[in-house]
Amino acid sequence: MDYDSLDALAMADLVRRGEVAPDHFVKEAKTRIAALNPSLNAVVHHFPDETSYPSEGPFAGVPLLLKDTGVPLKDMPITSGTRLHEGVISSADSTMGTRLRKAGFAFLGRTNTPELALSFTTEGTYYGPARNPWDLTRTPGGSSGGAAAAVAAGIMPMTQCSDGAGSIRVPAAHCGVFGLKPSRGRNPFGPAIVETVGGMGTLHAISRSVRDSAAMLDVTHGSDIGDPWGPPPMEGTFLEAVSRPPRALRIGMEVNGDADCRAAVEAAAALCESLGHTVELAPPAYDREAVSRAWLTIAAVNIARGTGNLAKAKNIVDPLALLEPVNAEWVRMGEKLSGTDYLGAIDALHQSSRAMGRYLSDYDIYLSPTTAEVAPKLGHLAGAGLSVEEFFQRFWNHAPLTAVFNASGCPAMSVPLHWTEAGIPVGVHFGAAFGAEALLFSLAGQLEAASPWAMRRPKLSA
Repeated sequence: MDYDSLDALAMADLVRRGEVAPDHFVKEAKTRIAALNPSLNAVVHHFPDETSYPSEGPFAGVPLLLKDTGVPLKDMPITSGTRLHEGVISSADSTMGTRLRKAGFAFLGRTNTPELALSFTTEGTYYGPARNPWDLTRTPGGSSGGAAAAVAAGIMPMTQCSDGAGSIRVPAAHCGVFGLKPSRGRNPFGPAIVETVGGMGTLHAISRSVRDSAAMLDVTHGSDIGDPWGPPPMEGTFLEAVSRPPRALRIGMEVNGDADCRAAVEAAAALCESLGHTVELAPPAYDREAVSRAWLTIAAVNIARGTGNLAKAKNIVDPLALLEPVNAEWVRMGEKLSGTDYLGAIDALHQSSRAMGRYLSDYDIYLSPTTAEVAPKLGHLAGAGLSVEEFFQRFWNHAPLTAVFNASGCPAMSVPLHWTEAGIPVGVHFGAAFGAEALLFSLAGQLEAASPWAMRRPKLSA
């Protein structure tokens, strides 16, 4: 059977029925990593071979790469793209790691991410740049850039990722694959921590098919012991939602960005209207500058605290010397901020929740470009030679409409519905109310059927 024509659920079905050996797809994935990774630099950690691979579970025998941050696995490295974390080995599985393992996934390694996952391009100095398989001179996005590149190139049907400002959706948009950020608290960060980046960080996946993403969320979602909050419970399954067309939806649209990104969202609006939905130009009203400054403040305090804690644990005298200059400056910024500053930033997030709640009471779906520009050349979004303020402004301007869904906690997705004349993917962004992932999956399944993308492959692919 053709690896390229199968998504993760189809692979697992063949394994469970005994039509292929439990390690069949694992071997093929490893062959593809060996062939393509020298060009892509998508994979930065290779896990040791297992003595056996699962033959049961919804994802039995399906190979999976984990992002190099967010999901610890017992006895495996996790370095968050920085030499500061060199040598860090996890002492136990995280809750997400346990749930993914129980689902039958075969863990093969970790994907490239920028230092501390703080960029929309994956160009850290520790592991070097990941490259976009559609054009090796362009970024695959960040911070889940290696993950998106691996899926787009056909190495994996799906990868595990995380999203704190758009880090699932931006790489998915730049690599022509599907990426959904769930609601705050839908997937747990436990047992060690409750939240990251002031509650803006979220764990999930990048995939080629919509149903793989939905089925993964079915096996990972649910509050961990002691979680202080979570989204509304699901009725049924997310996978069932994919094949259930949505009712006629009222969609509010925002048009933003360069000509290709504007064309992408306008074409998506026409497609939605052809499917029976109503689309009208209606940007949400929230304080965009306040959300931007809040994200900068909260990220600064979080990385300052994390850097200090790791330095103590590893007995590092000068941890900032191990960071890229722009991130060292970000840490120094965080060290100078006050509790009042941090509380003000958290309040700005809560205000965005109120604003998006009102907006998504009037509209079922928010539609926009995922990014304001197509995947830029490597170097454009990198922090080398820039101050924190300069770097952050470039970062924010690249994808100014994604982070409000992290700030508000609402779910959102990037759908690969458009390619430029030069053959570069352009993602389209859809958001919904808090807890409404099922609605997004229903719409995504409808869009996938109407405008399929699975067999569109980049120049560099298996």
